[in-house]
Amino acid sequence: MSEKGEIRHEHHGRSSKAFLDSGKILKDIGVRKGDRFLDLGSGEGYFSIAASQAVGNEGLVYAFDIDRDSIVRLKKEMSERKLTNIEASVVDVSQKLPLADESVSLAFVSNVLHGLAANGDADETLKEVARVTMHSGRLAIVEFKKQESPMGPPLSIRLNPEEVEALAGGYGFSKESLLEAGPYHYTILFRKK
Repeated sequence: MSEKGEIRHEHHGRSSKAFLDSGKILKDIGVRKGDRFLDLGSGEGYFSIAASQAVGNEGLVYAFDIDRDSIVRLKKEMSERKLTNIEASVVDVSQKLPLADESVSLAFVSNVLHGLAANGDADETLKEVARVTMHSGRLAIVEFKKQESPMGPPLSIRLNPEEVEALAGGYGFSKESLLEAGPYHYTILFRKK
């Protein structure tokens, strides 16, 4: 519960990898060799691990999640796979991010924004994403479609693409494309002006 007494929406590091194809989504948003990729709310690293392959040794992936157990599992998998281009950290993504200004070329937020918005934390997070994303850098947001599905958050807190665009637009991001991301999700790709 928050200080106001309402129940807060939480994920506990789980992902929807059964319904999302990380390789296709990362290809669709144009992850490139050498990118500095920020995975906000990374969970156990489903997208972070795929991104580490895509950015290569010249690139770097920052995997941030508030769930300590998820980061421990990600670090274990990184060790087993000998991945050295991921920096995984326990970070509350609704607070100031431990990154320098304009240090990220692509920020990625999958199945997280609806929870931040429901908890009143979306503005702080997007302000920080804007701070750490370089000029002309990109922001990709994957969210649940506002329709019934076998899993996911309650319909009442899901965000439609227009709501996501309005949130991100307030922080200097302009929409480049709206993409299908599977039967229950969509991706919006933005560029920082």
